[in-house]
Amino acid sequence: MGEFEKSISFDGRDIRLKVGQLAPQSGGSVLIQSGDTAVLVTATRSEAREGIDFLPLTVDYEERLYAAGRIPGGMLRREGRPPEKAILTSRLIDRPLRPLFPSWLRDDLQIVALTLSMDELVPPDVLAVTGASIATIIAKIPFNGPMAAVRVGLVGDDFIINPTYAEVEAGDLDLVVAGSPDGVIMVEAGASQLPERDIIEAIEFGYEAVQDLIKAQEDLIAEMGIEIIAQEPPEVDSTLENYIRERATEDIKKILSQFDLDKTQRDAALDEVKATIETAIAQLPEEDPIRIAAKVDKAVDNNFKELTKKFMRRQIIEDNIRVDGRKLDEVRPVSCLVDLLPKRVHGSGLFNRGLTQVLSACTLGTPGDMQYLSDDLQQDQQKRYMHHYNFPPFSVGETKPLRAPGRREIGHGALAERALLPVLPPKEQFPYVIRVVSEVLSSNGSTSMGSVCGSTLALMDAGVPISKPVSGAAMGLIKEGDEVRVLTDIQGIEDFLGDMDFKVAGTDSGITALQMDMKISGLSLEVIAQAIHQAKAARLHILEKMLQTIDQPRSEMSPFAPRLMTIRIDPDMIGLVIGPGGKTIKGITEETGAKIDIEDDGTVTISALDENKAKRARNIIQGMTRKLNEGDVYAGRVTRIIPIGAFVEFLPGKEGMIHISQLADYRVGKVEDEVAVGDEVIVKVREIDNKGRINLTRLGIHPDQAAAAREAAAVNR
Repeated sequence: MGEFEKSISFDGRDIRLKVGQLAPQSGGSVLIQSGDTAVLVTATRSEAREGIDFLPLTVDYEERLYAAGRIPGGMLRREGRPPEKAILTSRLIDRPLRPLFPSWLRDDLQIVALTLSMDELVPPDVLAVTGASIATIIAKIPFNGPMAAVRVGLVGDDFIINPTYAEVEAGDLDLVVAGSPDGVIMVEAGASQLPERDIIEAIEFGYEAVQDLIKAQEDLIAEMGIEIIAQEPPEVDSTLENYIRERATEDIKKILSQFDLDKTQRDAALDEVKATIETAIAQLPEEDPIRIAAKVDKAVDNNFKELTKKFMRRQIIEDNIRVDGRKLDEVRPVSCLVDLLPKRVHGSGLFNRGLTQVLSACTLGTPGDMQYLSDDLQQDQQKRYMHHYNFPPFSVGETKPLRAPGRREIGHGALAERALLPVLPPKEQFPYVIRVVSEVLSSNGSTSMGSVCGSTLALMDAGVPISKPVSGAAMGLIKEGDEVRVLTDIQGIEDFLGDMDFKVAGTDSGITALQMDMKISGLSLEVIAQAIHQAKAARLHILEKMLQTIDQPRSEMSPFAPRLMTIRIDPDMIGLVIGPGGKTIKGITEETGAKIDIEDDGTVTISALDENKAKRARNIIQGMTRKLNEGDVYAGRVTRIIPIGAFVEFLPGKEGMIHISQLADYRVGKVEDEVAVGDEVIVKVREIDNKGRINLTRLGIHPDQAAAAREAAAVNR
């Protein structure tokens, strides 16, 4: 295959495609470029491994800091573990790609997207999604594409396609839409409490642009003479399937219609039916075709699952009844609890929806606790809100080794973080760094939305003045031919055997985050709109239950949360407060026990568990940085005596000298005759010389000035 180039004029900017120039030994590769952002995407296929009963697809998005003209930090000065943004981008590529591979495909597939260059205008993630589709088709992998993705922003009242980083930051929407010729296949968004109608309009706007990119791919494929591979599924021996259907159909139907069974009981009943069949098969002669077919790894499991899936879906389509007896738009029972943990934990919230249970804990920290994102291709960033999600194996009754957070945990944490960011108070109002950790204690569907609800409770319990509480619900879908049913608040079996997982979070004013994943090749805008509107009713119902537990943030924080005070100083004074080698600021910390953080703009944040210690540190810094004027009067304390005068600390951390001639309105023989170390004295600033030295006097001070100085000193102590 030779080299091909194609330029797509797309919404005012060009997207350039180069095929055949790079990575010649990969299955297929494309360099996709817009502006100075260039991403190399490759797709490679290996033969299926023995015993694999799923699609082993791996998607990796890799960043190299040379792409932004930077050198990595650390001892090794090379890239290490992928940053969180890279992991989330890998998931963003995977989610619209995976449903388009045939369900029967078992070959090892790997998609690698490598950002080779990046400017500050064009994000590489949506380019990588579209590039993955092109590389897959070039690699001649069976694929129900093409597929493409765009980002939609909202600046003012106008939607824009593929906005710059600055436009996303300034706007009220960050929406990624991916689609195939069959419809929308993936949506992910963060929004500033936008109404449902605006979100629906944005998805429609984005999908129109996606269709242009799909057409461009079809033109490129035609020019290259490549045919999209749509292999027929391999023939499957239905002997075992028929055997299981004959013996399990009635039992499965009966179990799925027993609405009083919970998840554990239902799973146990189904496992018992399956075990009975396995026992019967084991008693057949060795040469029996059914026993031979059953020896294929997980053959019985897979056939039994497919049969269960068929009857669960038929029950919903034909009878509008779910496995737990709920109506299609009904939410499971909800209960909430706050202040569950001792106040050593600054805030806690427990959220229960059916058998899903999430415990969220909120911790308030100081500006020094901010997360610095330095190994990302974007410029160094700081995060003052962090949301982390944990999914231990006991939450689903399993035993597994505990590992570091995987892609799923990182993705769910990021979704909950995005849902809550729009309601957090600005730094100027609430200078705390906030971390929320959601522990999934029991899982039966939609734990990510459970963590949004639990975290809202924990934030309010911690006294974080959020502008509005946020709730969330997950919507599902069953599609059989032209028949479509949208399900509210899906549980585990409906997620596992259904066609969609559509998570929607927001306040009573609008949506703050959503994420839609499909298992089918596309969905119409009408069905998406129905799901979004149906989710609103569910969110408001859940929100009502939450507000019955705690209806507003607490007015007082935990006594174990740090007390923060924020002051502003002249940025030119930062060096004075820090001192040579940090000596001055370390001295203030040692003296007061307070923690001090200083930002480049002169914002000083002082924190301590004891409010009086924080006040002492504040007074010292204010005293050090206060601009003095000749004639100002202060109450001070003598700190040391020398033959020609006495030194007085008249503001915290600031000293001046009273010359012996200024101690009294008569001649003083010895300084010790007038003052002693520790004496409180009223002084006036007489002069500040060209070296910054402060000369004080006790002369010419009016009694009213002296009284005011004493009162001010008492307040500042």
